[in-house]
Amino acid sequence: MALFFYSDLFLRNPALRDMFPIGMNHQRDRLLGALGRIVSQVDNLPELVPFVRQLGADHRKFGVEALHYPEVGQSLITTLRYFSGAAWTDTLAKDWGDAYEVVAKTMIEAAEEDAAQRPAWWNGQIVAHERRRFDLAVMRVVIERPLPFLAGQAVSVEVASRPRMWRFYSMANAPRPDNTIDFHVRLVDGGPVSPVLVRSMATGDRLRLGPPVGTMTFDDRSGRDVLLIGGSTGLAPLKAILERIAQSPAPPRVHLFFGARTMDGLYDLDDLAKRAVEYPWLTVVPAVSEEPAEGGVEQGTLADVMARYGIWRDHDAYVCGSPGMVDATVDRLVRLGLGRDRIRFDKYADA
Repeated sequence: MALFFYSDLFLRNPALRDMFPIGMNHQRDRLLGALGRIVSQVDNLPELVPFVRQLGADHRKFGVEALHYPEVGQSLITTLRYFSGAAWTDTLAKDWGDAYEVVAKTMIEAAEEDAAQRPAWWNGQIVAHERRRFDLAVMRVVIERPLPFLAGQAVSVEVASRPRMWRFYSMANAPRPDNTIDFHVRLVDGGPVSPVLVRSMATGDRLRLGPPVGTMTFDDRSGRDVLLIGGSTGLAPLKAILERIAQSPAPPRVHLFFGARTMDGLYDLDDLAKRAVEYPWLTVVPAVSEEPAEGGVEQGTLADVMARYGIWRDHDAYVCGSPGMVDATVDRLVRLGLGRDRIRFDKYADA
């Protein structure tokens, strides 16, 4: 379906092709994911509208303008009509057209408001780059101008050798006055961007960052204790939330569960241990799932280890990691009595 859509769009508007990366697989997946989310949440406007507005602001980095939206809408309707076959009716066409007009209007308004406040992207330079494993790097980037974001959010990253291939990475710190941002990047074999960030980039190299996105941010008004659960580089946004909590005048009690498959996957455990000593309100519990644990590390999946450690129904939970890990952990939390409205999560997908 996505292949048909982009083929129709580029045949009608050849000049638009240069706005997209050479390889379109990831872009096609993003289109279907966004459409699926919009359709599935059409009756949940409090969550859907912020997502659509973020899409509008984020698309500025591609050079998208208001004049492009009618062309996209025409190709979308053409695609839906083709795949609906005999089920397509004039009424359905009108419904989809009306719905697209609302979404496009929301995105255009968000983009215009965003353009009045900040640039479409930020230029950054790597000031520190450390390989923690053969497939994982922690790097620090300094931004040339302030980039306002909330702890727990992510930004898209573009490197010069992969033009227009923007990939999302979570900030691993709360906002700092020196405009530096930390990223944890795990290499995905065959991915176009993560191998460059892990293996090829070094101190002094430059990159571009898009606007911040994401809703897995710290709720400092709840007053409840906090549960942080992160798998592999899913730890990054949780460290940002941890820094944000440390800035509170009266931090709540925090349990941080950090898991990996193997011991060397606990790449940031030393820093977490230091923070646990510094912050009396913080408890750090590391876990491995696929090899014997040692040195105070728990054995088992994060969902199992977390369930053994306590009762969490009165906490706010933040979960980040692979899709399978997040689904299993969120399901276990719900079965343990924690309401879904108190669980915020993010599924990372490096590429």
